[in-house]
Amino acid sequence: MRSQRQVVDYALQRRSLLADVHSGKVGVAEVCDASPYLLRAARFHGEASDQTCPVCRKERLTLVSWIFGESLKHAAGSARKPEELDQLAALHSDFSVYVVEVCRTCSWNHLVLSYVMGTDHENDGGGRRRPERRRTAAE
Repeated sequence: MRSQRQVVDYALQRRSLLADVHSGKVGVAEVCDASPYLLRAARFHGEASDQTCPVCRKERLTLVSWIFGESLKHAAGSARKPEELDQLAALHSDFSVYVVEVCRTCSWNHLVLSYVMGTDHENDGGGRRRPERRRTAAE
């Protein structure tokens, strides 16, 4: 079970952008611009979703989870499979996860969710920071 904190859902931003695309205010080429690196990550690290692409309607979207954080060292900035996130969360302090939906057919991509995972040693479990221990003059 993943311990996700500080969850941000980008559904309203997505809905607004799609409304602009469907009304012609924003061109399809502007939103269907996934890089080859993102498309490759979707192929090898992505998780299929039940949602069909809102632009081309030809394929189900793939969710790609990107991880960032100092404690991850060389792994920061990489795409990871969902099952790897739990393993990383057990080993590392706070790191951010950004979930991007990708259509491998038309290259639509959009950030759909972000959250924080990790051991979070400085938290008391309820989202509040533990008070720092006072140090004596001798320390």
